[in-house]
Amino acid sequence: MGDFVVGARWHSGNAADDGLDTRGWLVGHFINPPEDVRSTKDVEVKWGIHPAGDKRPDWTSDDQRTTLLLLVQGTFRIDLTEGSVTMQRQGDYVMWGPGIDHSWEAITDAVVITVRWPSSA
Repeated sequence: MGDFVVGARWHSGNAADDGLDTRGWLVGHFINPPEDVRSTKDVEVKWGIHPAGDKRPDWTSDDQRTTLLLLVQGTFRIDLTEGSVTMQRQGDYVMWGPGIDHSWEAITDAVVITVRWPSSA
């Protein structure tokens, strides 16, 4: 594990290390302790590392949040109830609103950042 620093209202660390116990999620209502600056009901942030062939086998159902998926590296396909997008160029992104279900697949080894709001169970 790398060096990290934590203050009363700030945190520094490594996304891959800090997300180990939360499936890559770094920010959201599920972060404990609740006093941690990363614990919030406003937004969720995920650092997703996906080997080629990794996929979400089931579709989400009736998610009522807005989501932004941003490609850091690799090739990653997102399937939405309204179409599919394959992201290949660093910085490609897809954003969708409440009520749109999704599934995904890493076509090659890929890293993506997911931001969704609000943060809810």
